Amino acid sequence: MLNGACSCGAVRFEAGGVPFHATCCHCTQCRGSTGAPFVAWFSVNRADFRFTHGSPTRFRSSARGTRSFCPQCGTQLTFESDDYPDEVDVTTSSLDDPAQVPPQDHTYVGSRLPWVVLADGLPQFLRARER
Repeated sequence: MLNGACSCGAVRFEAGGVPFHATCCHCTQCRGSTGAPFVAWFSVNRADFRFTHGSPTRFRSSARGTRSFCPQCGTQLTFESDDYPDEVDVTTSSLDDPAQVPPQDHTYVGSRLPWVVLADGLPQFLRARER
């Protein structure tokens, strides 16, 4: 079981099952919603994810996606796509131990900021990876 929380601890969650699609996303929406140059995510089956303490605020960030974040400190916690209703994407750094789910690739590198140099040897996709 993976456990995590927002920065202030007001919202906690747990994610079971086997994480998949561990990535660093460089899209403009992820950058804009976090203020970071890219965001590390992983996915779990919706049935294996639950909030265990507190309630996040939800924000419809695009025509097909909803993000959740802590209403107290603003930490982004999840992304849910209408295209994949059985999955929840979780911000890796919100885990109690983010090292448990290292990224496996970089997505949307076509939107990567020019001063971000990727030297980790992971596969890179101009947009989303093929599913």
